[in-house]
Amino acid sequence: MLHFGQFSLNDSRLRTTSRPTPPPAPLPADSLAYALLLAARSVTAVIGGSNLPEALAAHVREAAATRAAVQELAYGALRRYGQGDALLARLIERPLAKVEPRALLLCALHRLETRPEAQHTVVDQAVEAAGHLARGAFRGLVNGVLRNYLRRRDELLAALDAAGDEARHWHPAWWLARLRAAYPDAWEGIAAAGNGLPPMALRVNRRRGTRDDYLARLVAAGIGARAVGDVGILLDRPQPVDALPGFFDGLASVQDAGAQRAAGLLDLAAGQRVLDACAAPGGKAAHILETADVALTALEADARRAGRIGETLDRLGLAAAVRVADARDVDAWWDGRPFDRILADVPCSASGVVRRHPDAKWLRREADIAGFARTQRQILDALWPTLAPGGKLLYATCSVFPQENGELVARFVASATQATLLAEERLLPQGDHDGFYYALLQKAC
Repeated sequence: MLHFGQFSLNDSRLRTTSRPTPPPAPLPADSLAYALLLAARSVTAVIGGSNLPEALAAHVREAAATRAAVQELAYGALRRYGQGDALLARLIERPLAKVEPRALLLCALHRLETRPEAQHTVVDQAVEAAGHLARGAFRGLVNGVLRNYLRRRDELLAALDAAGDEARHWHPAWWLARLRAAYPDAWEGIAAAGNGLPPMALRVNRRRGTRDDYLARLVAAGIGARAVGDVGILLDRPQPVDALPGFFDGLASVQDAGAQRAAGLLDLAAGQRVLDACAAPGGKAAHILETADVALTALEADARRAGRIGETLDRLGLAAAVRVADARDVDAWWDGRPFDRILADVPCSASGVVRRHPDAKWLRREADIAGFARTQRQILDALWPTLAPGGKLLYATCSVFPQENGELVARFVASATQATLLAEERLLPQGDHDGFYYALLQKAC
């Protein structure tokens, strides 16, 4: 049974006493009510254990007119779930018997905070959406809770200061405790960054043009942007990819500026044999191939995700040997020829990119961190023998938790044969980039 805060999927202590109404007419496909309804169903699926991209894909497949609004509502509700959960605890005396009305209220509360000028419309449209849940049995509840919130908003928000860390910082208490222990002077800023909207950065394909040329194309298209890193561009505001000049011709890729650090740290040169050990969806693999003429093997355990590597490379006009295999099962994929460079972009908690994956905050459990660390060490142990003498391995995560990063690398270097730590880089999430960790290891000759 999955618990989100104080809410349990199996809780049935409250039964609505409202009289059900006949099935309502379908909601207009471009209405806020329809967007709220689909967002509520997506959030309900996440509470049930699905990840948010899968939940959204299942519920907006036929909703092109409102897809962006559904995504914004669902992501926003989950970003501020800690706050929303605390507010509903004060607005509803007992837990609801059904998940969907609670999810609808969470989405509506998010909308009220981000669009206060339209509060009456939000309430009315949320009530319309509620008419499509349990044959309208929750219309009165949704109307009453939201109007009560608007009357008591200042009082309720002020009370959150005494409601605990989850309500104030929108993260699970265990997550915040780990941040506080690792970054005593910066943990609040890390949490705040994790609650914000992520930046949108591009990587220019240097095989098809220069960054200056692409910046000029963006200016001509009316898209504000500035240079970041070696080949990166940071957009003033996120854009759909079909608005980006030459995107489908392979001129640029969407990639966080922090993630773009990997290819440069690898110290690539023409003719090297390179392994990207956990390659999907292919962004870092493509950056490696854009940087130098190397023979790249891209490895991915998930066959479906491995398909995305090929799609990425095809769009950019690049080629690599894509293999579907678990990096830890070396006998299944390695031909015995050592690699000059290895990128081990290992599975992790995603705590550095949580603003892009707000569901991760609530789906993760503290015990998962130790599980990720075990997998990460197993991958390192398996890959090290495949690295050539004098070769370099870049260990990478999108986590900010030391147990997955510096602590793990220090133990590996202390126990591994002929391993030296050449460089270590910690990027905490901020305005220009997400949170990443990099450790460059070299094997003695």
